[in-house]
Amino acid sequence: MIDVCEGTIELNLGKDLKMKFDIKDTMRKPTIEEGYVSSETDEYKKLLDTFRPVPNILSIEDWTGQFAKSWHKEQAQGDWSELKAPKVDLKPLPEGLRYAFLGENSTYPVIVNSDLEPEQLSALLVELRKYRKAIGYTLDDIKGISPDLCIHRIHLEDESKSSIEPQRRLNPNLKEVVKKEILKLLDAGIIYPISDSTWISPVHCVPKKGGITVIKNDKEELIPTRTIVGHRMCIDYRKLNSASRKDHFPLPFIDQMLERLANHPFYCFLDGYSGFFQIPIHPNDQEKTTFTCPYGTFAYRRMPFGLCNAPATFQRCMTSIFSDLIEEMVEVFMDDFSVYGASFSSCLSNLCRVLQRCEETNLVLNWEKCHFMVREGIVLGHKISEKGIELDRAKVDVMLQLPVPKTVKDIRSFLGHAGFYRRFIKDFSKIARPLTRLLCKETDFEFDEECHKSWTLLKDALVSAPIVQAPNWDHPFEIMCDASDYAVGAVLGQKIDKKLNVIYYASKTMDDAQCKYATTEKELLAIVFAFEKFRSYIVGSKVIVHTDHAALRHIFAKKIQSQDFSDGSFCFKSLI
Repeated sequence: MIDVCEGTIELNLGKDLKMKFDIKDTMRKPTIEEGYVSSETDEYKKLLDTFRPVPNILSIEDWTGQFAKSWHKEQAQGDWSELKAPKVDLKPLPEGLRYAFLGENSTYPVIVNSDLEPEQLSALLVELRKYRKAIGYTLDDIKGISPDLCIHRIHLEDESKSSIEPQRRLNPNLKEVVKKEILKLLDAGIIYPISDSTWISPVHCVPKKGGITVIKNDKEELIPTRTIVGHRMCIDYRKLNSASRKDHFPLPFIDQMLERLANHPFYCFLDGYSGFFQIPIHPNDQEKTTFTCPYGTFAYRRMPFGLCNAPATFQRCMTSIFSDLIEEMVEVFMDDFSVYGASFSSCLSNLCRVLQRCEETNLVLNWEKCHFMVREGIVLGHKISEKGIELDRAKVDVMLQLPVPKTVKDIRSFLGHAGFYRRFIKDFSKIARPLTRLLCKETDFEFDEECHKSWTLLKDALVSAPIVQAPNWDHPFEIMCDASDYAVGAVLGQKIDKKLNVIYYASKTMDDAQCKYATTEKELLAIVFAFEKFRSYIVGSKVIVHTDHAALRHIFAKKIQSQDFSDGSFCFKSLI
């Protein structure tokens, strides 16, 4: 109750608790002691003294320890707070995987190996909780890699001309797709409105397709197709790309990377969260990324998809971040990171080093695409495990359902898919010869019995494809070579514990001139082809060559009269 006339304030704090302030007598001026402002009244101090408990006197060491403990607890609760937990959709997982949770009440999920022991799972979750900033659940978790570490530049050719293109028409459904994407990127700070630019590119939408499936058409014919599951907003940067100077930073060789990954008991497969959006664009180049849509013109602060040099910039950035860890504990191909170890504890230790490096550089991983402590996984279309390198059976199953090819395009598509796994197929070129002939320009398309047999044999070879092994550099290599009327083939392997481990199958179709070679010349051609193909493996190593043509043993013993033999012998000697 405030009495203006008396100049008093009376506070009723409950039963038997009343405070009365006399404005004229009891109020004091604020005092400053050691940086703190104090403005208390006598009555207020008496009331506090009545209910204040007697404190326990702590030493400075105890007080510091308690403060540090409570601070770390608050920090941990803040990082994994249930109130801040994002809403995520827990989709069904393949066999061998399960969800585990880093927060309370099933919040902050991660995907782990379902066969882990309780002690292993507990140790994994304890380590993952230390690296909250490295695991992203929403686009807002992306902070961006420091420009001092990596920044994208768009260098134009000297005589390039700017291009300003008009916006493209979109129907209401596609406009809604663009609107949602624009709002999402604006909210995350990835794009910003811009009034004008000398480079303006149009927006368009492309179908978002799932995997290849085989369905029946109206005529009950099996047709391979990719079902449309939605639409994706894209920007047509073709004019800008044609005027840009190209960046030729190399990507790793897939086969070498797979060989380093194979034959380990535990893996952690990680994936960057919208990887390109984590790399900033130089301020002077941001306006070049301007795009137009029904809702205005916008430019990117972060590197978008569609720029010709974006993959090279991203690979360079990832290589610089993990430069001292690559080929020792992690393999990096764009935004796919594969951590491995010789044991659970070794893999966990390597994972911690990778996550720590992610936090130090503000690199954020996508929780939904990260699989921790698994025994096997799909890497670049291949299955990697302790057994070795295998085909991705899901892709093979799709190829097995493909109908008989009816056009040259169907043949080219089938050979392209099957040829991706030619490393696993012995005499691939020999088997596929009837099909490859149909790709010649002046050849009439006639899918006869011989072509059908070739098509069937290739599918059978994919089904029965062996598990190839990574090379052991402490053992000698063995090469088996052979030649037919129109193809040469070779197998690279190693004999370990009296067992031949296949590393690589290779084959090649001979041209018209080579098909006219004599038998001995063809057999020598097969050896030369094998040494050229497997050069990166055999240089500096002991090699044993196996051939079923005994005459080649004497190729260096006698003076060679034939020019073809002389060329082959010289090439053979230079490769040894």
